[in-house]
Amino acid sequence: MRTRTTALTLLVTGSLLAASGCAKEDDETPSAATKPRAVTSVPGCGKGSWTDPADLSPDREPARCAPNTPAPRPLPEKRRLTIATGTLSAEYVAPLHMAVDKGEFEKEGLDVQLKVLPTPDALPLLAKGDVDAQWAAPEAAVMNGITSGFDIKWTAGNFSPDPRSKSGLWVKLRENETAARVPMAGRKLGTMIGKGSVISYPMNKALKKHGGGLDEIQFQQLGSADVLTALQNGGTDSAWLLDPVWRKVDGDERYAFLGGQPQAEPLGGLLFGPNLLRKDPDAGVALLRAYIRTVNTYFAGDYKADKAFARDLAKLLKTDEKVLLSTPSLHMDWEIRAGTTDRLQDAYRAAGVAEGDKVPENKAVDRKLYEEAVGHKP
Repeated sequence: MRTRTTALTLLVTGSLLAASGCAKEDDETPSAATKPRAVTSVPGCGKGSWTDPADLSPDREPARCAPNTPAPRPLPEKRRLTIATGTLSAEYVAPLHMAVDKGEFEKEGLDVQLKVLPTPDALPLLAKGDVDAQWAAPEAAVMNGITSGFDIKWTAGNFSPDPRSKSGLWVKLRENETAARVPMAGRKLGTMIGKGSVISYPMNKALKKHGGGLDEIQFQQLGSADVLTALQNGGTDSAWLLDPVWRKVDGDERYAFLGGQPQAEPLGGLLFGPNLLRKDPDAGVALLRAYIRTVNTYFAGDYKADKAFARDLAKLLKTDEKVLLSTPSLHMDWEIRAGTTDRLQDAYRAAGVAEGDKVPENKAVDRKLYEEAVGHKP
């Protein structure tokens, strides 16, 4: 499995290198991003619209503006943007769906197209400028691409889990084992997500609490429909179960939840390429402004408590309403915590899928555009 995952990472990196001609030509061209950008206060976005990136408290309240803010500031000319995403049915994609459905992007003078593309396919297109943004995460392939010299940065977060969520690492207990003590070294772990995923970070953290680690377990990459079945029938010892699959074993004393994504720390969101980072940062800020406004208006709190809204959301996501309501609301969060990309890269290195030296945070993360959208002056 390690060979398979490493091969995929190398394939993505190779594709990025093949795109280098276009990207490096653009590097020599002066861009609007090199000029200082004026940041002004934004009505409706006060003190609570920004939190210190260094605050890693699990109970940190996510940044929020008033509903319907920041107000639209339409671009002088309409701009068509393509956002690549690996799926359109997952709940964490809901703000993009809603922004399109409610016309929030349109209010900014943006014609946004959501295009389903797997991360390995989308990354080279993002680096070349064939797509403008990607709704994904700083996975190993992304960090390896940045190492290769590409102008791709993580520019906004997406969500963190509710404390009640048990999406994460589950293990089938053996005789005399309890959730407090489960030796994990040498066990098999079934997951539909490879070692190069951001989930490697919380997975490694949970494993180390129980005498294991990414380098001490046997990975089994399974299809989404097979992970739970393998855990239940003994085909694997443990599994990373996503929403709402974990509900199938929750409360069953034969299984134990060992940990999930850290609270109050988003691990994905929007990635920008050269188009929005350098060529047209005004459009990048406009896109983020619409996204942030959508979160403030529709996803500011427990959005599933509004049953009418949950019904509409289920239709947008093309999912069953009962399934959507079976798990807690996500904590939508556009901010990026300090050090997240460092912690992710430590996990990739432990998993054997990192290439080259660690990428400094300032080469992988750009908070300036979302800070401008809410009027925060560093």
